[in-house]
Parts: sequence; structure tokens; C-alpha cells
Amino acid sequence: MSEKTIFRRIIDREIPADIVYEDEHCLAFRDIKPQAPTHVLLIPKKEIPSLNDLTPEDHALVGHLIMVLPKLAAQLGLGDGYRTVINCGPDAGQEVYHLHVHVLGGRRMTWPPG
Repeated sequence: MSEKTIFRRIIDREIPADIVYEDEHCLAFRDIKPQAPTHVLLIPKKEIPSLNDLTPEDHALVGHLIMVLPKLAAQLGLGDGYRTVINCGPDAGQEVYHLHVHVLGGRRMTWPPG
């Protein structure tokens, strides 16, 4: 059995996190290295390493995550806009292999992002 990711340990409450949203399918918490005034990670409770590991059975779960985003943004006071980012793989900067959506806001974002 492989070692738990830090996100699994947060879900299991083995390590603390500043949780801002939770339901039966997902959890959102503040990033410990924020890249914007508001930087939250939204993760599914089901362990999926990356976008490349999604299966047809994950269709509803991914839809749920997307539907949570506007509710989460409103809760966080991001009415002027926010950016979502999903890194997939090492070249994209993915560090934790548990699917997660970065929600960034609280300042004007620039383009291109990276």
C-alpha cells in the first residue's frame, strides 16, 4: 500500500488545515503557500492522482467540483473574479498527486499566467 498524500491526511484529519468548505464529496482549505490574497485548494475526497487518471465513473464527481466553485468563490468574497487552476503532471507544476483545483483571487490576475 502506498503512503498517504498530504491531502488524504487532511481529509482524514491527521494533520490540521484551515478548512473553508466541506461536503460529502469534497473539501476546500487554504493553501499554506498562497500565491494570491485568497488561495484555496478544492479537492475531491476520492483519491484521483491527476486529470489523466479520471475515469467515466468520475464524471459526476468532477461536475460536482465545478458546481462547488461559484459557491465557494461567493463564500470567500471573490465577487470581482477568481482564477481556477488544475496542474497536471510535473511539467505543469503538480506537486501533490491528488487531483486539486486552485482557487485564486483577491487581486487582479495577469495573463499569461506562467
